[in-house]
Amino acid sequence: MNVDNPETMTNCNRKYFKNTGQGGIFLLHGRRDSRSVKRSPFFRQEKAMDSIRKIKKILTGIPTMEGAGVRLKRVFGFSETPLFDPFLLLDDFRSCNPDHYLKGFPWHPHRGIETITYVLQGDVEHGDSLGNAGRISSGAVQWMTAGSGIIHQEMPKGDSNGCMLGFQLWANLPAAEKMMAPRYRDITAADIPEVSLEGGGKIKVICGRVGDVRGPVRDVVIDPQYLDISLPPGTAYEHRTPAGHTVFAYVIDGQGCFTDGGPEVGNETVILFSAGDRVAVRTGAAPVRFLLIAGRPLGEPIAWRGPIVMNTQAELDTAFAEYARGTFIRYVCLVRSDKPA
Repeated sequence: MNVDNPETMTNCNRKYFKNTGQGGIFLLHGRRDSRSVKRSPFFRQEKAMDSIRKIKKILTGIPTMEGAGVRLKRVFGFSETPLFDPFLLLDDFRSCNPDHYLKGFPWHPHRGIETITYVLQGDVEHGDSLGNAGRISSGAVQWMTAGSGIIHQEMPKGDSNGCMLGFQLWANLPAAEKMMAPRYRDITAADIPEVSLEGGGKIKVICGRVGDVRGPVRDVVIDPQYLDISLPPGTAYEHRTPAGHTVFAYVIDGQGCFTDGGPEVGNETVILFSAGDRVAVRTGAAPVRFLLIAGRPLGEPIAWRGPIVMNTQAELDTAFAEYARGTFIRYVCLVRSDKPA
């Protein structure tokens, strides 16, 4: 689904929504508790020129097959890439049929990008050409910077019930950093701080900041935010986003409204926001869970073929030529971090 005129869709009940301050607070059934506002660690005075980001585009994923036969949904990618700069694609893999994912993603190269894998259910075993191996378990994140080049594999295994649920986001690297040393950051579920909001909402802070809480993934070139936000029914929340950054939300459960007077958006839908200072979300009768992601756009040319993303066709041809003759790997060891940078 591609919605160019979201105002034609059903609006959420506006009684649950009022403006909130920087970082966001909750409103319960249209009532503001001034004492709760003062106590909230996320409340700050709005600036006079603050603006809520409007919806620029709404998309739903397209079923596709990748790797050795993994069935997934491509939420965005390729033709939408200019809109989502610096992000290249987002894949949603969820299934309780092991035949849909067990064939996995056997050995393949990457160069010029970062891949961010967030697993909510099941496990993903991974290994690379330098002998590193590990497992991304439920609730964990792997933030891999391919840089100058890595050859690796990712093999989903599912949980004890045969279910697999996770997401992989690709972020572009700027030309000046495309040939940086590769590195892994393995973040366990226990490493990810969770912020409790007024009204019962929760935010898992993977990257970026909510109030005084900072996520464990730091020192990333595109200055990203990656939040996993859950809101109960009948509440509203606002989150400040960096000026000039590309910002989108991906609904992974339930439904909600993602701007004042905007449409109600459901599961497996991505909302791309226009320019502004804050994202405003509210719920009606149903709860919502969504990923809120932001990053600084690069504004650079993209030459993309399969798992390698460069700036020119010549650089792309060089990468594949090096892969073919066995000279693709530039670094003999991989920088690995299991703690905040």
